[in-house]
Amino acid sequence: MSIFCIVDDKHVPVYRILWLSDLPHFCGSPECEREGEYEIRLDGGESVWGTREQRDAALAAIEGWQKGIAT
Repeated sequence: MSIFCIVDDKHVPVYRILWLSDLPHFCGSPECEREGEYEIRLDGGESVWGTREQRDAALAAIEGWQKGIAT
């Protein structure tokens, strides 16, 4: 069982994930680079941003890790 999930181009340890956003980011700013992406908050005040598919895969990895199932 891997303790990592891939978000954007990063191998994120599942145990570092605190929460995942349910809705995509929307602030309306023309300079925003995160519009439509999902925030995945990590410990230490860090965040990574990914697609809906990456967010769903991270959620599945957390659930599998908690249940002891390889994903």
